[in-house]
Amino acid sequence: MKPEHKKVPALPAIPHQDSDCRGVASVLARVGDKWSVLVIMLLRDGPRRFNELKRMIGGISQRMLTLTLRGLERDGLVTRTVFPTVPPRVDYELTDLGRGLSDPVIKLGEWAQQHLPDIDTARKNFDGRNSED
Repeated sequence: MKPEHKKVPALPAIPHQDSDCRGVASVLARVGDKWSVLVIMLLRDGPRRFNELKRMIGGISQRMLTLTLRGLERDGLVTRTVFPTVPPRVDYELTDLGRGLSDPVIKLGEWAQQHLPDIDTARKNFDGRNSED
């Protein structure tokens, strides 16, 4: 085999700082996580209790919901309020920052739902072409 492209131009240098890229990547990882997206969508209508969220999100384990809520709280997207009752009541609610994120998350979810048949068709076509190799 001979390489066909011997003279490939280098990409122009883009001024940035590695820490900026890592920071943005960590934010995108949080908001791109499927469980975070679902939690944000469900909290858009107001505060919810842990077990209410767990019932509404099919397939999520208690541990994963706990980790997701903790991560969203750490990032300032969700608040956790403990009420001094017996048993204690804990509500989760979007912060202003989280509500600002909910609009693009809802749009992304709507887009995915609307285009799911197109994506399924494209995947089947791709898989069919590549299974012949």
